[in-house]
Amino acid sequence: MLRAIYPGSFDPVTNGHLDVIRRASGLVDELIVGVLNNKAKTPLFSVEERVKMLKEVTKELPGVKIVPFEGLLIDFAKEMSAKMVVRGLRAVTDFEYELQMAQTNHKLAEDIETVFLTTSLEYSYLSSTIVKEVAAFGGDISQFVPEHVEEKIKSKITKKGECE
Repeated sequence: MLRAIYPGSFDPVTNGHLDVIRRASGLVDELIVGVLNNKAKTPLFSVEERVKMLKEVTKELPGVKIVPFEGLLIDFAKEMSAKMVVRGLRAVTDFEYELQMAQTNHKLAEDIETVFLTTSLEYSYLSSTIVKEVAAFGGDISQFVPEHVEEKIKSKITKKGECE
């Protein structure tokens, strides 16, 4: 069984993330979407909220599991018995950082490979940061995120009064 990890903060999950999840899940037997709890950042959504949103928007995809994690990605991959890490690339600027991370991870665990998927052209500009910024200023984010996620973002921003 080929198991892969697609890690990220997913704060919030975007249509670009879902595109990579759909495509990656078709390449492996099981895709674990690892939701990073990065204590160095202040996310809009808690890890629990992000896991819940991802479970909702991926429920129709067979072989996709949503699992929160913290710490080193390689340790999480080993814990999950994954042999592959999937990373999405939007632009050349992503590549330099992702290559550096892939090479570091390979030094830490030679038996775990990193595979890069370029984003579909229609999502090459999209990031969670852009979604939050547009939403904070009252812009229409319906084309960037699933409807379920859009509702959660609007609700969160209304409660907070602004996007952090």
